[in-house]
Amino acid sequence: MSTRYLLRGVSPLGGAVTDVLLADGVVAQVGDLEAAAADEGTVVVDGTGTDGVPMVLLPGLVDLHTHLREPGREDTETVASGTRAAALGGFTAVHAMANTTPVQDTAGVVEQVWRLGRDARWCDVHPVGAVTVGLAGERLAELGAMADSAARVRVFSDDGRCVDDPVVMRRALEYVKAFDGVVAQHAQEPRLTEGAQMHEGVVSAELGLTGWPAVAEEAVVARDVLLAEHVGSRLHVCHLSTAGSVEIVRWAKSRGIDVTAEVTPHHLLLTDENARGYDPVFKVNPPLRTQADVDAVRAGLADGTIDVVATDHAPHAREDKDCEWAAALPGMTGLETVLSVVQETMVDTGRLTWADVARVLSEAPARIGRVPDQGRPVAVGEPANLVLVDPAARRVVVAAEQVTASANTPLAGRTLPGRVVATFLRGQPTVLDGAPVAATADGHRA
Repeated sequence: MSTRYLLRGVSPLGGAVTDVLLADGVVAQVGDLEAAAADEGTVVVDGTGTDGVPMVLLPGLVDLHTHLREPGREDTETVASGTRAAALGGFTAVHAMANTTPVQDTAGVVEQVWRLGRDARWCDVHPVGAVTVGLAGERLAELGAMADSAARVRVFSDDGRCVDDPVVMRRALEYVKAFDGVVAQHAQEPRLTEGAQMHEGVVSAELGLTGWPAVAEEAVVARDVLLAEHVGSRLHVCHLSTAGSVEIVRWAKSRGIDVTAEVTPHHLLLTDENARGYDPVFKVNPPLRTQADVDAVRAGLADGTIDVVATDHAPHAREDKDCEWAAALPGMTGLETVLSVVQETMVDTGRLTWADVARVLSEAPARIGRVPDQGRPVAVGEPANLVLVDPAARRVVVAAEQVTASANTPLAGRTLPGRVVATFLRGQPTVLDGAPVAATADGHRA
């Protein structure tokens, strides 16, 4: 039998303090469980956090947007290293984006990624299927075959590239309706962003860098919500970053269009002002925007216009970042710091409660990705996919101490609130006392 875990004096969703017993993969009991602490085979986890503040218990986080790089770029990340980082960040499930080598555009490749995640056993891995063959934007990939595969793909995206042909996008939206799938669009009109290096605005003009205008995102978002309405399909907007895009999604939802949207932690926290030092660690796609855009996406997340916080975790080799700005690849890591960024920008500012954090980092992404056993309430009988957070802790981000295989975090040296103390996947810890807990050959932990 698997070990039972008693979480003593924890605060589910930031509410009343209680005890929670995990057994046989589910939440077995909730309440005053002092007597259970003496049971043989039960491990007690003290929920008293920093300065005596109770730790917050949340459903395990679910990421709709993770780049694990395997197959093809195992020098920057593997499924094992990426999911280990995810577990340390509080995730019990991630969606692995399709821009691997080979591209995840067939049933065979998505099943390979799914099996790698299953074997690593740090968190559940749900592959994202490519919309088009080779991400070329010309012919639809094997959407139905990927949906029927062992990986049971329900999210499809050419992320890294935009499906800019409206006919192809329409066909994709029509096709995924057959199996309740969703198309996740990287909204970027390529003809408006050719050669772009950062957000188009005052800072880009002063730095002499080619600008990536907000309208290049907003034009595609506007087109796609109308296409989704026309065909009656589900659309998800990846890494929404501008005030205009927030308004378009808000308008679309007011019309009943089935659209959801995500924002990244870096677009909640950082601005184009961070690029002034020409440090490529701040180069990302879509680019860091203005403070007005940051304020707008924070407001959109607070009022429900934006449904999800997704990391867009994008590890890169040192040589692809430690170079001049123009030659650097865009992207930032984020799996290990997202919860702290959300706490700093949204919880500690009073915009979100911890229950809201559960909604945007767990419940909504699980619903959008059609992952029924994740994002569940902290309640008796529910799957014990959980994360325990010490909200009063403070920590300095040290790139070299992160377990992701790449060091391109924009937050190095920054002090952030909150610390993930434990992560439980089906009742067994993948993280305990802030450290990874590897599974044995028979799947047992600790």
